Amino acid sequence: MKMKKTAISLGALIVLAGGGYFAYDYFAGNHVTIEEVIPADAQAQAGGAAVESSELNGEWTIQPDSKVYFSVTTSKETVNFEGAEVSGSWTVDTGDQTKMSGQGVVDMNAVQSGNGQRDGHIKGAEYLDAAANPEATFTVTSFENFPAEWTEGAAAAFTMNGTLTVKGISKDVKFDAEALYSGGTIKMEGSTVVAFDDFGMKNPHTVMLDTENDVTVQLQLNLDKEQA
Repeated sequence: MKMKKTAISLGALIVLAGGGYFAYDYFAGNHVTIEEVIPADAQAQAGGAAVESSELNGEWTIQPDSKVYFSVTTSKETVNFEGAEVSGSWTVDTGDQTKMSGQGVVDMNAVQSGNGQRDGHIKGAEYLDAAANPEATFTVTSFENFPAEWTEGAAAAFTMNGTLTVKGISKDVKFDAEALYSGGTIKMEGSTVVAFDDFGMKNPHTVMLDTENDVTVQLQLNLDKEQA
């Protein structure tokens, strides 16, 4: 009888250990590296030529190689989710930022973290509910400190205020952003922090793993100007 109990106990430990590993592998493990579109030293580039306003002003379209990232921090590490299906546009007017506008759309069914089981869970009804809400959108309502003068190859910092809608729920957010003009294209980065409960979701928890409520959203966008 004692040997039987010991065998049962060992079996239970194996099951628990296996379940714990599954829970860890299910919610943890970062497989996505954030690909930044602006070089780290771009802020210091001051030797380029001045960019004419005519080169900047007008309609710009987000290109297919653009990405949006969502990052969550667990008790083990930071896990990145990549949204590679991004579309939208940006209207630039360096002389009057009140005439500027911008909007972007992310296909939530295409969001992935490199872990299919985790991705299916996050896109399910308990979280993103991507089947019922296939798009997340951001619409700019105003710009702050948008520079009137630009230098080729140098990053310019500004702020975008707007409305982020996820899972059919809208929240006012502020993106700290910077953009770089080079060779007729614009590269834009932006970052903001929201929370799971801003959009009616609870942050994931398991016996082995806790997830913070905050979610960092990062824009990594390439834009081309529409030809008149």
